[in-house]
Amino acid sequence: MTNRATRFLLRRLATGSLIASVCAIGFGSSIQAQSLGPLVRVTDADPFTPCTADKVADQEKDFGSVLFPNTVIEPWVAVDPTDPSRLLVGHHQDRWSDGGARGLVGVVSKDGGAHWFDTIPTDVTRCTGGQRLRASDPWVVFANDGTALFESLVLDPLKPTTPFGARNSGVLVSRSTDHGASWDDPKVLIETPSSESLNDKDSLTADWTENGLVYAVWDQLHVFPMNAAAAALMAENDGVTIARKLLNSTAGASLVCAPASDPQCKSGAVPPDSEFTGPTLLSMSTNNGASWSKPSKIVSTGTNQQTIDNLVQVLPDGNVFDFFTAIAFINPNSLNIGYVWSPNKGISWSAPTLVTDIKVVDVVAPDSGQPVRDAAILYSLAANPANGAIYLAWQDDRFLKITCTTPTGSIPVDSIAFSQSVDGGLSWSKPIMINKTPANAAHPCREQAFIPAIVATGNGAAIAVTYYDFRNDTNTPVGFEGTDYFAVICETATDCSNSANWGDEQRLTTKSFNILDAPMTTTGHFLGDYMGLAASGPNTVYPLFGIATQPNITVEYTRKIFGLPGSRSAQLGAQK
Repeated sequence: MTNRATRFLLRRLATGSLIASVCAIGFGSSIQAQSLGPLVRVTDADPFTPCTADKVADQEKDFGSVLFPNTVIEPWVAVDPTDPSRLLVGHHQDRWSDGGARGLVGVVSKDGGAHWFDTIPTDVTRCTGGQRLRASDPWVVFANDGTALFESLVLDPLKPTTPFGARNSGVLVSRSTDHGASWDDPKVLIETPSSESLNDKDSLTADWTENGLVYAVWDQLHVFPMNAAAAALMAENDGVTIARKLLNSTAGASLVCAPASDPQCKSGAVPPDSEFTGPTLLSMSTNNGASWSKPSKIVSTGTNQQTIDNLVQVLPDGNVFDFFTAIAFINPNSLNIGYVWSPNKGISWSAPTLVTDIKVVDVVAPDSGQPVRDAAILYSLAANPANGAIYLAWQDDRFLKITCTTPTGSIPVDSIAFSQSVDGGLSWSKPIMINKTPANAAHPCREQAFIPAIVATGNGAAIAVTYYDFRNDTNTPVGFEGTDYFAVICETATDCSNSANWGDEQRLTTKSFNILDAPMTTTGHFLGDYMGLAASGPNTVYPLFGIATQPNITVEYTRKIFGLPGSRSAQLGAQK
């Protein structure tokens, strides 16, 4: 047995959580009905309406871009550990059709999500006094002492024939010592002037086991040599879009191919006479973001391989994991979730371990077949703060043997997949389907579920997963393709690797919205690559999610889920 496995086993035996988990298996679901707070609008008027510094008309003319003012996209949420009623949200403000937004905006609540006010980090994009034209991928965290951090991906767009469609891509982190009320000038973790490299898909994690430590990770995609064919393929400033191109996906086929000997395993869409890499970079802070280390490579990819969606998670024993989507690690069309781990707080890292493959196609609107920009090729990650179990949720089409057919073609149907490790990542449960979208034999397209988020409650007694689906769509009136947001729960005293133990689904939207009203980007109607979901106190979670309210207008809402399972897991352990 490895030292890591030994430490994990001893820790679980000492706390009694291993006994509780074993004894709970076979007792069936005992999910308690949770309560929902009111649906609360988080975002208000567009703060960038007066801004002229980024010259919107020039960008539209020079780059062929379309701006969607009054849109808020892709929220992330954090809860202050010094005050569980204080919440911080970061989101895109005014999304561009071809990637990025005019800027990123913070929103703070001091009363458990009942009321919100803007708190905008300065000196990031031109609309906030900075140098770059656009920003993307907002990420917010609180350190143990309440220091707030806001991470921004920045870039300048270039003409569509330019590789990556961008230059000066970089990662910035703003710091607040008053719990997000005001912000210091941002620290530049990296800035790459070359148009042949793209920093992308950043995330930020504060180490809850040791105050002061913060981990920033992202991937850096690089193509060489950059010839005309490569430039044409890479003419995007959106790393997710490029990654999907490199997988050479086709409608009706999952974005995964194994084994390599399978004749269906085609070579990926690598540009002729070119190669690409996409390693994971890490920058660390030991003083809650006051200063940062020089970026270092913690996942080195081979040629024509890349990582994306890097997410750091710290377990109760202090071990640090960086999870990522692994593209072409096995063969040119393979898609997996993998990780590296560090036993010494980021000083050194293991070789990559692949956890599970992903079988997925992009979601479409159920009646028209219009594309939806979803979380395909991405995933969501959480860890149990009580026993160290690790949880993954992602879109996957392996479960339902049905076909969604629309005027644009036929595809498999995506569901929400779940897998867990209860031994520190050494082994993983078989993927299961956990969304409760009802069967619809007459219209299978309405069974699609997408953009999952996952979190464990503060006491570790429950896991919550949120997602969108189309169950309430009736296509009445024609052109209204009804979409809703849901949450499903598993109590960890049961075996959450059994789909029967996921239940008590709650509808978080109060009425359906039209997915076709979400702004149309180059890859589909877009609400965000991810949605926010955070634990507050022992048994409350806050989801943050986008809703389209009218054509090309989106807003964000939260709806507190409280009264989740309390100390029942610990009670079972004591009883057994």
